[in-house]
Amino acid sequence: MTDTPASAPRSDLRTHEVFNQPTPAFRDPWAADRSLRRIVGEDTDLAALGAALGSRRMREAAHDAQTRLPEFRPFDRTGRRIDEVHFHPGYHTLMTLGLEAGYAATAWDGTGSHLRHAAINYMFSQIEPGVCCPMTMTYAAVPALAADADLAALWQPRLTARAYDPAMISVDRKRAATLGMAMTEKQGGSDVRANSTRAEPDGAGYRLYGHKWFCSAPMCDGFLTLAQLPEGLTCFLVPRWLPDDTRNPFTILRLKDKLGNKANASSEIEYDGTYAQRLGAPGRGVQTIIEMVHHTRLDTAMAPAGLMRAALGEALHWARGRTVFQKRLVDQPLMQAVLADLALEAEGALLLALDVARAFDDPARRPYARLAVALAKFASNKAAPGMIYECMECLGGMGYVEDTPLPMLYREAPLNSIWEGSGNVICLDILRTLAREPEAGAQLNARLDAARGLDGRFDTALNAHRDRWPGLPPEAQARWFAESLAALLTGAVMLADSPLAGEWLAVRMDARGRVAGAVGPLDTEAILGAV
Repeated sequence: MTDTPASAPRSDLRTHEVFNQPTPAFRDPWAADRSLRRIVGEDTDLAALGAALGSRRMREAAHDAQTRLPEFRPFDRTGRRIDEVHFHPGYHTLMTLGLEAGYAATAWDGTGSHLRHAAINYMFSQIEPGVCCPMTMTYAAVPALAADADLAALWQPRLTARAYDPAMISVDRKRAATLGMAMTEKQGGSDVRANSTRAEPDGAGYRLYGHKWFCSAPMCDGFLTLAQLPEGLTCFLVPRWLPDDTRNPFTILRLKDKLGNKANASSEIEYDGTYAQRLGAPGRGVQTIIEMVHHTRLDTAMAPAGLMRAALGEALHWARGRTVFQKRLVDQPLMQAVLADLALEAEGALLLALDVARAFDDPARRPYARLAVALAKFASNKAAPGMIYECMECLGGMGYVEDTPLPMLYREAPLNSIWEGSGNVICLDILRTLAREPEAGAQLNARLDAARGLDGRFDTALNAHRDRWPGLPPEAQARWFAESLAALLTGAVMLADSPLAGEWLAVRMDARGRVAGAVGPLDTEAILGAV
């Protein structure tokens, strides 16, 4: 053994002074968002939820849920099949917070609205998007249950109970329940009519036989699913546990190894004599479950706005606390242009999604909601990955490491574009809606025409769109058409609701480059002061 030379390097904290590194901040997604508060209005419960989500405790719970992944436990210690998924306590902490705050309930229990629900989804998406999946499906399942009064009487009070009860017992003995969805099969994907899962009557209900390629949140208390009867594709409700608390045959084959959404245990399952109750008329499965799909789409349009706002918050915090070349980053003209452009992207996505949520609250505007939610889902999710990447780059190397939430947000960004209909499916759905529901197009056009005369750039863009497509476009142009229409709708919403409308139009309707910050003159001080 030799002595260490006096000149050898030492691990000594005295040499490790940290400076020019902004102290990590836990941002309150309600208090820090002027636009959200302006549109939704002051709300003490949402303020309390924002404060909770901004706390160190909930950020730690989110980190644990994202990094200590769900564990599939197929058997108990005796070798009996149990098909359970074990979650870290952080997951349960966040589920409790969200459901008690009314994530699944506030749109249905008379205390709130779809707008308020959307605000909760927006805030949760900024902190831990994985837990949003089971809560969103629980919210969205409520209107689908209207197809059967008896099932609605059993399930709806528990879906809207403002509580979280993960106990593995029959739903009739629970104070609260969650409800998921299992539609996708290997051979069909979005083409659910190609599903091969079959249902056979057994006297008390039905028995299902088949495979589901994606079943998110397999520890929900029940699932809406599709299976074939002689009359055609039919909707069923599959309870996870039977009235005697025994396990309904529900074989989890594996958990999906996904790019992101790590806290959510997406799975592949098998039905083999699985008990189910029919929901809706035989052969009317798509028409029954479409109510759940429609409401799920609201959250897939809202979530990208939340992801973008979280990424923008990280970029702004870094730029305001980091000095480069003797100036704060946020005071550098080129960085100001980039941040302002990103802020306008986030603002437009938020206001468009909130406008859609308000339409969900007005039965007279349902045709508009049906069309606008698809436009918002398409446009905002296409913008999210690039926008979040640019926020990541604002932090340089720090944005690329897991010490910040930016890698998580970036991995999350593609999901909501794929969920409930990927880009092409959504664009074709937009064309079908315009062709089959004239009132949807009429309400959308009325919304666009109401913005005429407020800004010449908007008027020019609207005229160009209508000149290019006096009717519906060829199918091959559906993406171009949807992108153009979504931009116009966002412009109309911004002109009605945002003090930054003129700046948004300047970077979205005028000539500009293709990358973030490649813009002409902007009032960057006004933009950055508003976020």
